[in-house]
Amino acid sequence: MSDAAERSSWDLSEGDAIAPGLIALDQIGGGSLYEAYLAWDEELFALVVAKVVRPGRAAEERSLRELRDEAAMLAELAHPMIVRGFGAVLDGERPHLVIEHLEGPSLRRLLRQGGPLSAQQLLPVALHLAGALAYLANRSVVHLDVKPDNVIVGVPPRLIDLSIARSLERAARSRGPLGTDAYMAPEQCGVGGSPAMGSAADVWGLGATLHHCVTGERPFPRPDGAGDSRDPDLRFPQLSKDPGPLPDHLPTGLGPLIGSMLSRDPLRRPTAAAVADALEPMVAELPRKLTFSRRAARL
Repeated sequence: MSDAAERSSWDLSEGDAIAPGLIALDQIGGGSLYEAYLAWDEELFALVVAKVVRPGRAAEERSLRELRDEAAMLAELAHPMIVRGFGAVLDGERPHLVIEHLEGPSLRRLLRQGGPLSAQQLLPVALHLAGALAYLANRSVVHLDVKPDNVIVGVPPRLIDLSIARSLERAARSRGPLGTDAYMAPEQCGVGGSPAMGSAADVWGLGATLHHCVTGERPFPRPDGAGDSRDPDLRFPQLSKDPGPLPDHLPTGLGPLIGSMLSRDPLRRPTAAAVADALEPMVAELPRKLTFSRRAARL
């Protein structure tokens, strides 16, 4: 086994070359498969994010296939509220994907620092995200990991991380668990007899995200250690429990809308386009400088 295969991190420092023409500046995150680096791309002459396959997985066919699939997915999509990709390098010492660097905090960071969001903060973000998900549904693509970590609150807000996104056809064949436990629709949880995954799963993820934003808490709390449980009802309380209560001060219609998005039956959830239509009049009632509705665009 090579030294690289035994390491979990490339341990790149500022100025190290990820690949020719791609210079690491800072490590900014990562997961089980990738390390994420803020980097300078000498060809684009711009800051980018490089998702680099970890050393121990850089030679795995599955890892390279997932990198290739994510790059292909990003190449097919073009939407103002979805992060852009700039290609992948599958050979060489460090297989990697280059994606757009976005300025702004994540929705998760805003919640952690300031607690629940006001309607003025949340509604425009929610409308943008619903529009992005409606676009994905129209392109027969399912994101499958809509959550506060994957929303960058810039101008405009952006949906990121399509690492597990897939075509509607492939999603329907997929079996869970797939996604992030707290924001997974019941059909993503891998319980036998569940409906097929589809665009309704993304509506659930958005509903769980909005619920978190207005309450400051995940909609389906669970005991410590439940994530390792083999009991699906303990690991995934959304399979059998209703979400926690919403505040009384929400704009008219927002509470019922979030509740409908969190229906356990995917056929009873609104489409992302219907969610956007429901959110638009709420956004239009906000102070004019915060409005992002189609009506405002015509003024």
